[in-house]
Amino acid sequence: MRTRLAASGVVLMVLAGCAGGNPGGSEPPRTEPTRTRTTTPSAPTTSATPDVAYPGATWARAEQGDWKALDADLAANGSTCVAVVKDGRLVHDAYWNGGDPQAQQKVYSIAKSLTSLLVGTYVDDGLLDLDAPAAQQVDEWRRTAAGDITVRDLLAMTSGRHWDDATDTQMIRSEPDTTSFAVDVRQDRAPGEAWVYDNTAVQTLEAVLDGLEGSGDVVANAEQRLLGPLGMRATTWGRDPAGNALTFSGMTSTCLDLARVGHLMLNDGAWKGRQLLSADFVREATRPSSRLNAAYGLLWWVNAEGRVVEVLRQAGFATDKAPYDGRLAPNVPDDAFWAFGYGNQYVAVVPSEGVVAVRLGARPATPDRVTFDGFTADVLAALDE
Repeated sequence: MRTRLAASGVVLMVLAGCAGGNPGGSEPPRTEPTRTRTTTPSAPTTSATPDVAYPGATWARAEQGDWKALDADLAANGSTCVAVVKDGRLVHDAYWNGGDPQAQQKVYSIAKSLTSLLVGTYVDDGLLDLDAPAAQQVDEWRRTAAGDITVRDLLAMTSGRHWDDATDTQMIRSEPDTTSFAVDVRQDRAPGEAWVYDNTAVQTLEAVLDGLEGSGDVVANAEQRLLGPLGMRATTWGRDPAGNALTFSGMTSTCLDLARVGHLMLNDGAWKGRQLLSADFVREATRPSSRLNAAYGLLWWVNAEGRVVEVLRQAGFATDKAPYDGRLAPNVPDDAFWAFGYGNQYVAVVPSEGVVAVRLGARPATPDRVTFDGFTADVLAALDE
């Protein structure tokens, strides 16, 4: 059931969402469509430090590494901040190009990964089933072609909803009620037949979450379930003009706040003695969710071996890379995973190294700069200096 929260005050508008869609992710040759995982990288583990450290109002510091080369490269490529946490302690942070520790910035599709975690809290509470039809919550989809879509399909980008540039752009830039628009988009194919990076499909998760606690205020529920417990005081979950939570983009945050999200995931959903998210859901979210893209979990990017479909247009570049066999970041441990947004915003998590690294800023000039592989590998190398 969907209810509507009237917008009040200043509404955070999404002027630039994450460019979506990738025809190269559709129907790979000789790959039988499936809605189950077939490739499983190393499962996320907790930090190797026996006594896990967590931040209070600020991060405890433990300077480590040689950051001169990384900082110079990030600054030259439009970055405004970087933060690196190892074993729960801030080992490095830096700011350039107008960046500041408390200055909130657009993080674009990193919001998708937090939406995944919010969904996970409801799954853990038994209020939502990943493999149940989303139509149980989205009334408009009952007895329609969308009736077979599961919550997992929406998180995995395999829902079969219609996607094209014009539709995505219309929702991002023009529609005051993004949820109603997204729910009403037509169904193109059966769920599980193609992997398509689709902002509009992800926004339908707002309709799934709306009303689960007898409340239509998904933002307030996210603050209670995630942002508040994590101490993310410099993060704002966006709304559209109709008051809907934006689940595909629209969030603003800081490098230091987003490091808390990475540290939660590094520690299998545990935070200061509380299990905010089950370890089972963390594992589900950070391993491949379909054969169609080994690099994608449940709104998180992952580093498994298999058929990889990158979406360079999500980062604002002109064209996508053709699908290829391999790993998203071959020079990084295979247990790494990322929240990723337009302009190469990253929350990188490497459980085997106990490391979280966040980069925010402008889009690099070319797609070969500040990549999943390059950024994460350079952080690990700097730590070893």
